[in-house]
Amino acid sequence: MTSSDIRVTKEDGAFGGRYVARIADRAGEAEIIYSRIAADAISADHTLAPESMRGSGAAMALVEFMLADARAHGFGIVARCPYVAAQFRKHPEWGDVMRAA
Repeated sequence: MTSSDIRVTKEDGAFGGRYVARIADRAGEAEIIYSRIAADAISADHTLAPESMRGSGAAMALVEFMLADARAHGFGIVARCPYVAAQFRKHPEWGDVMRAA
């Protein structure tokens, strides 16, 4: 499986939303749920990947899409989700969008 097999979209609302990953040949969808905590920051609250998508790279694709979105639109990310927090610790080069809780 390559990252090009994973399609990520964003569903945005007034107070938050989610990044959603789908893979054509797999059931379900993976998601990062976020809350808007300031005009220039979101909180990545929860990452969920169904069993059918585990090991596919969908969760990392979600994080990478969220990072690109933050950079493109000038907001920071507070990592309250354990998965996102772990990825932030592994990637100090993402410091430009990381915000303290």
